[in-house]
Amino acid sequence: MTKHRKFIALTLFLAAALGLLLGYGRSQVSARLAGELPPLQALVRTLQLTDLSLWTEARYTRHPSQADRFTPFQDFPAALEHFPAGSIIAPVLTLHPQP
Repeated sequence: MTKHRKFIALTLFLAAALGLLLGYGRSQVSARLAGELPPLQALVRTLQLTDLSLWTEARYTRHPSQADRFTPFQDFPAALEHFPAGSIIAPVLTLHPQP
């Protein structure tokens, strides 16, 4: 076997192995979610949760889509960020007008 045929065979083998692993992973995740999701959905209904909460610190870091324009500056405009989450999450794109 020549080198290029070995390379093609190895590439096809690795692509097939990757495809099998991705399929197996998807089936495992689906099976796990089928068992875990119904109790979580019942909890959401019981507690009447409405939206995703990323952090519990400042209200502008709880959910990026719920932040208003002035919220990060409620202390004063030149205030340093004192919540770690505020330095991780970027401002919501809808707050910035697109040119």
